[in-house]
Amino acid sequence: MRGKKITVGVTGGIAAYKAAELVSLLARAEAEVNVVLTRAAKEFVTPLTFEVLAGRPAFCHLFGGPDRIPHITLARNTDLLVIYPATAHFLAQAAWGLASDLLTTMLLAYRGPVLVCPAMNSQMYLHPAVQENLKRLESRGYIVLPPEEGRLACGEKGPGRLPPPERVLEEIARFFLPQDLKGLNFLVTAGPTWEPWDEVRVLTSRSSGKMGYAVARAARDRGAKVTLISGPTGLLPPSGVEFVRVTTALEMKEAVERHFEQADVLVMAAAVSDYRPSEQVAGKIKKGPEKITLELVRNPDILEELGRKKGKRVLVGFAAEAGEVVEKARTKLKAKNLDLVVANDITQEGAGFGSDTNIVTVLFADGRQVQLPRLDKLTCAHRLIDLMVKLIPGREAQ
Repeated sequence: MRGKKITVGVTGGIAAYKAAELVSLLARAEAEVNVVLTRAAKEFVTPLTFEVLAGRPAFCHLFGGPDRIPHITLARNTDLLVIYPATAHFLAQAAWGLASDLLTTMLLAYRGPVLVCPAMNSQMYLHPAVQENLKRLESRGYIVLPPEEGRLACGEKGPGRLPPPERVLEEIARFFLPQDLKGLNFLVTAGPTWEPWDEVRVLTSRSSGKMGYAVARAARDRGAKVTLISGPTGLLPPSGVEFVRVTTALEMKEAVERHFEQADVLVMAAAVSDYRPSEQVAGKIKKGPEKITLELVRNPDILEELGRKKGKRVLVGFAAEAGEVVEKARTKLKAKNLDLVVANDITQEGAGFGSDTNIVTVLFADGRQVQLPRLDKLTCAHRLIDLMVKLIPGREAQ
């Protein structure tokens, strides 16, 4: 978000304190952040807090400041306006075009995108007047990020809790991404599979699922309709995607087959177990002999089966290897009829299982090879999608 001009409007609700963290995150992302506080917002958080975090003066008043027309200056110098939190009072003013303070006056002068994050008591949020005001704003093109459900400051439980700053930062980032995947269906697999050999123990891998989840997020943010099929992980599913949870390789195979037909691009990032125990023992195997033998049988090769029937779909595989990484990945590319394969060396620092970063080499069916440096996994996912887009029929020139 470097250089993007983002104005954060803070209105007077108890959740206003969260706006300080949002401003801090935006500043760290190198956005140019202006903050506009309503009179009620100053009862909860001081302007000085935001001035320190944003590195520039906060705006509070329509009159009396150094800028004679602050509502016009802000409107001209804003790429995205974020109202965080948005109270019921603000929503009513915005819906009916009232201009009683700097924030609502700026709103009438501004012609760019607006992201509104309502936060209030659940009974207030569900009141017909508030819901009608939200619908009125949405009809004008405002983006409304619904509040979360949970325990509220008043002690009640229900919808009305302000989404965390990190969640809002994701939404903000989407405004500045190319929407080059609109109209496309992405099918993404992620995480490990668990192959049980009794009712306690499983055969699995150390895959965290982070790379697959990052690809799902990046594809969603660029306009694709995304289905994410995930083995067991500790990750929260990205919002706005169809999420399918599976446990075993056979369950993943069935889920992939069920969603295959409508997919335009298949990104198989899951670390599917190659083998499973031939039978699952009822209960728990107790400690006994010094040695036991576990008989394994091969699981179906999901990627290989997709390669045989992919048609015009773009098929992407992953190869996490140790030693002769590129050679092994190239063999996988050819054997499974992939369009590209993403290879990484699991012994390399910053590229192993569970890491928040990755270092990959991308191999194409036509022999090309692209090396990506160490990147956080979301950035890596976007770079991979940049390469995938060029393989999608009709999207080559984008």
